[in-house]
Order: sequence, then C-alpha cells, then structure tokens
Amino acid sequence: MSGTIALAIGICMTSCAAAGIGIGMATGKAVEAIARQPEASKSIRSLLLLGAVLVESTAIYGMFVSFLLLAKM
Repeated sequence: MSGTIALAIGICMTSCAAAGIGIGMATGKAVEAIARQPEASKSIRSLLLLGAVLVESTAIYGMFVSFLLLAKM
C-alpha cells in the first residue's frame, strides 16, 4: 500500500520537476532569441506561450495519473 503512495508521489514530482526545467530552458532560449532579433519578438513570444502550455499540460497529466493511483488504494 505504501509502495503505491510512493509511486504516485514519484510520478507527480518527476513530471512537475521536468515541467519546471522545460519552461526554464524555453524561457531562456526565448530571451536569447528576442535579444538577437527584437523585431521577431511577437512571434517568439507566442511560440513561447504555446510551448509553456504544452509543457504544463504534461505536468497536469502526471498529477492526474498520481491521483488515479492514490484513488485505487
């Protein structure tokens, strides 16, 4: 029983940590791109937001899976 709790917490924390790392890397690259080409800042910003939404959805899916594992107990 406690193994399932540990697995659920591990899935949740791994997906949230990976999302944080992904958004951080994407933001850094977007800032670099805007610094190199300020005239393309609108398209870079829109692509950054789209990527951030996709990365956050991955974290939400991980949290959802961990809740499903906890509910199975």
